[in-house]
Order: sequence, then structure tokens, then C-alpha cells
Amino acid sequence: MPAPATVERKQALAPGQSGRMAVFAAVTILYWIGLYTYVPVLSPYLEDRGYSYSVIGIVLGSYGLVQILVRLPLGIWSDRLGVRKPFIIAGMAAATVSCLLFLLPGSWAWSLAARAMAGVAASTWVGFTVLFASYYPKEEATRAMGTISFLTVIGQLAGMAVSGLLAERFGWNATFVAGALAGAAGMLASWAIQEPPGDPGRAPMQAKDLASVVRSPMLLKVSVLSILAHGILFITMFGFTPSQAIQLGADKAGLTLLSVCFMVPHAVTAILSGKRFAPRYGPWNTAMAGFAVSACCTALIPFVPSFALLCVTQAVNGFAQGLHMPLLLGLAIQEIEPAKRATAMGFYQAVYALGMFSGPFVAGWLNESYGLAGGFWLGAAIGLFATLLTAVWKHSRP
Repeated sequence: MPAPATVERKQALAPGQSGRMAVFAAVTILYWIGLYTYVPVLSPYLEDRGYSYSVIGIVLGSYGLVQILVRLPLGIWSDRLGVRKPFIIAGMAAATVSCLLFLLPGSWAWSLAARAMAGVAASTWVGFTVLFASYYPKEEATRAMGTISFLTVIGQLAGMAVSGLLAERFGWNATFVAGALAGAAGMLASWAIQEPPGDPGRAPMQAKDLASVVRSPMLLKVSVLSILAHGILFITMFGFTPSQAIQLGADKAGLTLLSVCFMVPHAVTAILSGKRFAPRYGPWNTAMAGFAVSACCTALIPFVPSFALLCVTQAVNGFAQGLHMPLLLGLAIQEIEPAKRATAMGFYQAVYALGMFSGPFVAGWLNESYGLAGGFWLGAAIGLFATLLTAVWKHSRP
């Protein structure tokens, strides 16, 4: 008689599983294309429109600020309803609207509104992750999150890889048009997503259940580490590294190369981190190595003398950040019962959005006074602190 895990695994691979996985993968990739096609050129685009670094920091930080406010309520709402698919459809719609808002001429307020709407779209990622995890047995949450992290990076890479080329040939607005088209296509495709039936005997999620969810020691620890991880990411590749590339002589097409150099290693380690590195070296050691290497690469950015060397540092940085991102995501829900996972994921993602907001916001202020180097030194300091914190928690975990 097969072990229970084997039975569950066979059920997960029942007929039709590959088809629904393919649909979900396609929607996930289109979702991230819609959100990230313009990201490599966003900071240079805002600079080209004459905005100061502090204003750019506000626009970039609004993406995370909205997620701080929206993600947890969405997670609770999703658990109360017991559904994820409607939130995915809404997220695709918000991603499309976000790109269209960037096309409106006039004040920087439109760019702020557009990036804030992207934050609304990104907040629905709670539904994506929890629905995808439901396709797997509970004990394979880390494996599921490694797979969806890989799909995330593929979508981000696909969008970011064409960003600079579109801007170079057709102008800045072409990147926003491409993102809107991807979002619209994903919105249509998301209607075909299959959601497993809920448990009819399951009690609806209650507000009082939130306390029991957020008291999970593992959830709290990985949430703090994820704040730091996303702070680094949104200061560097999703923040001001493209501006540094322009200062080193890169053209718009060169931003595509920079994105590829970061995202390809990031994609490789996103899928290998949970499958190879964590089982062999342990999740805490793997995460600690990722933070340490990322801190070093970020500290080097202001000192590299050429665009080519900048690409090298960001290739290593992408590899390093791919080590801890999917691990933290999987650990966030591994010890949480399925009926409360959207709430846990909503809390986790709302908390790490603090890094998305505060990282570029504070970096923009530092850049105003000290140049781009100020923000990168902040990112390196965050990476060093995360390394030390991971080392402490490695030895103090229950």
C-alpha cells in the first residue's frame, strides 16, 4: 500500500492536471509581463521627463505602499469567500489599467496613479500563490512555490527582455502598450483557470483567526527577511540600477541586456533553490548565502567603471537573490493550514511590501543628496543586516 504522500502525489497528477497547469502557467507569465515590461525603463523614463530623484522614489515606492494597504485585506477576503480565481481576473484587469494610465500626458501624478494601480494588481498575487499551492500536497508547499517563482521570473524576464528594445525603436510609450496588451490577454485567459472545489464543511475565515495565523514564528521571521530582500531588489534592479547603467553609457537597448543578465540567473536559482540547494545545505544556509552575495554585489555597483562590468555584477546578484526569494515564499505558508493560507500569504506579502515601498523611497532621498551611490550603499547595508539576522535565526529557530 503506497504511503499517503504518494497517494496525494498521484492525485495531484490526475488526468487533466497538465492542462490546468499549462493554463495557470500561461496566465502567470502574462501577469508578470503586464507588470514588468516597462520596469527596466521606468526610472530612466521618469528622469527623461525631468522629475527629481525624490519624486522618482515616491513613484517607485507607491507600488509597495499600495500593497501594504491592500494585500492583507485581499487575503482575508479570499479566505472568507473560499475562492481565488476572481481575484486573479481582477489583478489582470488592474495590470492592464496601470499600463494605460502611463500613456496619459501631463503631471507626474498620472505616473504615480499608474504605479499605484500596478500595486493593486500585484496585491492579487496572493490569489495566484494560494491557488497554485492547492494543486500540490500540503507538504510540497516549498516545491510549489519554487515552481511558481520560476514562472514569475520567466514572465518578468520576457517582459523586461523586450523593454529596452521597444523603447529604443518605438519610444517609451511602446513598453506601456505592450504591457497593456499582455494584461488584456492574461485577463481573457484567466477565465479558463480551474479552481479546485472548496471544502463545503469549512468554516469561513473570521477576523479573529488572523491573530492565530500571524503568531506563527516561521511566518514572522520569513516576513521580516522578505522586507529586507525586497528592499534590496527595489533599490537595485527594479529601482535605480537602470539609471546607473545609463550613466555608464548604456542606451535603451542596453537596458534589455542588463535585465537579461539579472533575470536569467535569477530564473535558474529560483527553480533550483528549493529542489537542490535547500535540501542539500538547508534553507537557512541557502538564504544566508543569497543575502551575503547580494550585499556584496550591491555595494560594488557605484564602483564599477563600465556597463559591461555592471552587467556582470547584476548577473551574480540575480543568482544570489534567486536563492532566498522562493525559499521565503514557501516557508511562509508551509506550516499554515490550507483554509488560512491566503490570509497568511496576504500578511506575508503585505509585510514584504514594506521593503518595496521604503527601499526606493529612502534610496530616492539619499540619491538626491549623495547621488546614486547613496541608494546602493543603503541596499548593501540592508543585505548585510539580513545576512546577520539569518545567521542568528538559524541557531535560534524552534
